[in-house]
Amino acid sequence: MHQSFDPSIVIFAVLAIFVVWKLRSVLGTRTGAERPPFDPFEARRKLREGKPGRDAAPPEPGRGAGRRTGEVIPLQRGEARAADATASAADPAAAWRDLVEPGSRALDGLGRIAAADGGFEPNGFMQGARGAYEMIVTGFAAGDRAALKPLLAKDVYDGFDAAISAREERGEKNETTFVSTEKSLVHDAQLRGRTAQVTIRFQSKMITVTRGRDGAVVDGAPDQVADVFDLWTFARETDARDPNWRLVATEAGA
Repeated sequence: MHQSFDPSIVIFAVLAIFVVWKLRSVLGTRTGAERPPFDPFEARRKLREGKPGRDAAPPEPGRGAGRRTGEVIPLQRGEARAADATASAADPAAAWRDLVEPGSRALDGLGRIAAADGGFEPNGFMQGARGAYEMIVTGFAAGDRAALKPLLAKDVYDGFDAAISAREERGEKNETTFVSTEKSLVHDAQLRGRTAQVTIRFQSKMITVTRGRDGAVVDGAPDQVADVFDLWTFARETDARDPNWRLVATEAGA
């Protein structure tokens, strides 16, 4: 028996192909090369345990820095700012000498950044960096995504967000008491095109403990003050109107 051709079959087939294509374009596809969610402080724990860490790599110049509103590292105002500006005018790197690690080659990079960005001032930058460091550490511990988002480059925020989500799925809670920042010195500084990157070595004291669903301690100690060493890299575009610096890489450092 001859069967007539039903054009609706073709229409439904085309619609099905279109729906699949849209889902793939929105959700993406897995290639097997995706980076797994990472804990931004995993390297610190593995360093403590004598295991190799997995650090976040700095993004390509221009990615993630200076693209969102909200003051992250404010410029210092008043007499200190005027003193910084006077010193920088004579020698852009001179004002940084006491804030750089001994033997570091960062002074050249700091001088180049200061020459490209008239608002780049030692005291204001370092004060803001210390404040951002504490806010990010405590924000991550509390799972406060709203506090973290304006402080981080997109790639780094995505990693923090994934780590917080993984912690939530495990039913774990992190309790971090930030005791003090003992020392903060510039470890490295580079100007790549118009992108300024400054790496700071922080030495701080914290009390950190992670508890499971039942409240039992799974990592850290609630009664122990630990010395913590971190290498964090901040970046911004020197020609951007947005004066904010954002965290673009984290690394555990001894």
